[in-house]
Amino acid sequence: MEYIILDMEWDSAYFVPEKRFINQILQIGAVKLNDAFDIVDTLDLTIHSSFSKRVSKRFTNLTGITKEMMLSGVSLKQAVEAFNDFAKGDTVVMTWSDSDLYAILDNERMLLKDVHFRIEKYVDLQKYIQNELRLKGHEITSQISLSAAAELLDIKIDDFELHTAKDDSTISALLLKKCYNKERFCTYIKDTSNPEFYKRLTFKSYYIKDFESPEIPRETFYFVCPLCGGELKQRSKWSFHNHSFSANFDCKNCDKKFIGRVSARKTFDSVKLRKKILEKKPREEKDDLQPLPEKV
Repeated sequence: MEYIILDMEWDSAYFVPEKRFINQILQIGAVKLNDAFDIVDTLDLTIHSSFSKRVSKRFTNLTGITKEMMLSGVSLKQAVEAFNDFAKGDTVVMTWSDSDLYAILDNERMLLKDVHFRIEKYVDLQKYIQNELRLKGHEITSQISLSAAAELLDIKIDDFELHTAKDDSTISALLLKKCYNKERFCTYIKDTSNPEFYKRLTFKSYYIKDFESPEIPRETFYFVCPLCGGELKQRSKWSFHNHSFSANFDCKNCDKKFIGRVSARKTFDSVKLRKKILEKKPREEKDDLQPLPEKV
C-alpha cells in the first residue's frame, strides 16, 4: 500500500453563474510515501483559474503565487488528471483537516464535468495527529496548525515555506512518520465509496424548532423539582428562543417557581438533547418612598 498526502491552496473569487464566492483551487501539492513513510515521489502544480484573470493580494502574500504564475498554470482538469495518475493503485489519501474535501466538492460540482479527484481511502491527518499529541500528554483543545504540531513534536520546519502546497504536504509527512501507530491509524481510514461518507461530511447540524417533532421524546418536557423531587406543574406554553424551548413551572411543595429549558440538536447520527431547570428569583420590591427629584 502507498500513502498520498495532498495539500491545496485556494483563493476566494466571485463565481457569476452561482452569484457567490467560491474557493477555487489554484495549487496542488502532494507527496507519495512508502510503507516506511519515506517520500518516494512528489507532485507540484499551479492551476490556471477557470473563470478569473487575477488573484487576491491576500492569496499572493500567503502563498507567493502571483497573477502571472496563476495564468501560466495548467487547467484544473489537467491538474486533477495528473493527481489521479499520481495516486493510482492501492493508496490512502490524506489531507490536513477535511476542509480540503469541501473545496474539492465545490470545485468538482461547479468547474469540472467529466473528471473527479481519485480519493477512495481517506484519512483526516489533522484529526489523527491531534489524537496522537493528546496521547503524548499535550493538551489540544482546538484544531491545531501544521506549524504548531511541528513545534510540539520538535520537528524543524525553518527550511520550508508554509502555505505552499508541496511544502505543507512534506511537513505533514514528517508529522505522520513521527506519530505513526498502525493500530490507531487504521481506525482513521474511511471508505469514500460508501455514499454515507459524503452525506456525513456535508451534513450540517441544526436545532429542532418544531415542538411536535417526533424526534424529541415527550418525556423530555417533564420536569421534577430540583429541591424536593416532586413533579413540577407547567404554568405556561412552550416557546422557542435562542435554540431552546422554555416554559414556566412551579412546585406546590416548595412554593418555588422555575423555568424549564429543552434544546434538541440534530446531528447526522442522532438528536442531542439537553434539559435545564432554573429557579426564578423573585424581583426585589421597590421602596415606596422614592426621593423626589430636585427642582431646578
